Amino acid sequence: MIVSRLELTDFRNYASASFDLTAGTTAVIGDNGQGKTNLAEALAYLATLSSFRGAPGDALVRVGADQAIIRATVAHDDGRSSLIEAELVTIGRNRVQVNRQKLQRVRDLLGTVRVTVFSPDDLIVVKGGPGDRRRFMDDTLVALATKYDAIRLEIDRIVRQRNTLLKQAQKARGLSDDVAITLDVWDAKFTEIADQFGYARATLVARITPMVQEAYEQLAGVATPVALRYEPEWRRVGLLAALGAARDLDVRRGVSTVGPHRDELDLSINGLPSRTHASQGEQRTLALALRLAGHRLVTERTGSAPVLVLDDVLSELDDGRGTALLGHLPPGQIVITTASELPAAARADRVIRIRAGEVVDDT
Repeated sequence: MIVSRLELTDFRNYASASFDLTAGTTAVIGDNGQGKTNLAEALAYLATLSSFRGAPGDALVRVGADQAIIRATVAHDDGRSSLIEAELVTIGRNRVQVNRQKLQRVRDLLGTVRVTVFSPDDLIVVKGGPGDRRRFMDDTLVALATKYDAIRLEIDRIVRQRNTLLKQAQKARGLSDDVAITLDVWDAKFTEIADQFGYARATLVARITPMVQEAYEQLAGVATPVALRYEPEWRRVGLLAALGAARDLDVRRGVSTVGPHRDELDLSINGLPSRTHASQGEQRTLALALRLAGHRLVTERTGSAPVLVLDDVLSELDDGRGTALLGHLPPGQIVITTASELPAAARADRVIRIRAGEVVDDT
């Protein structure tokens, strides 16, 4: 799958711009604040229908405009071609069309385009809280199979419903019979879907761990023990039993304290927690290794490499690790953004220079 052309209208700082991308490596060069990351964000939006920078939808629309358009021409591995158009609005619902046909649900676009983004913000996967690592697992699962997006949304819905009941019980200083019965119903639903998701997460971690290990050693240039551990207690005892044991605590706090929405993915380097004991360089290398491993797994399982976007990553790496990264990039379409000239190891097939949201050179 190759994105051959990307067109932006009123997206971030782009009033109107188009980019012809090569099937190999495209370098996007420009000073800071000119729109390099905005281009990467637009590409990734078509894959996830969200900003990898965590920005709300209305922030993606250029100041003074009512809507933004992201349009991409995609060449699929089977020879088909698709025109994807996403319309983002400041008021109302966003819309998506594929080959001029409106999708009934925006979520139906998931899987049509896959994009792996490496950005300086990826460090949060290692340094941030448990939610950042859960997001890494779940986004990878969605890239593997879109059904996991629906499962994730259903878990969120069940937790919200359960928390509403728990808050009622907290205010009443105890569970009434009616609330307890209703809570039992939600607990049963929660258990059924959480078991599926917990199994999927555990399987993902088992498959990706040796890939992370290999990628880390390639980037670091030295053999280093790296481990990923996903073993929530509720999976050992069963969620229904865990919810029952935690019910009194849940009522006192008014929230659901047990379940996949509270899980942690433990990361370690040399047997020590990477979040607290690893150096900044080690943490950044691990974050990159996680992305590379996820990209590799999605490629192997789906049979098609996602578009690989390196958003200003080289500026965050020392020369040795930057060269190692460029030397071990997987095959497929690659987009590299940078504020400086690329090293020779990048071997760009096309260079696009941008300034203030406009293409000033395309060679």
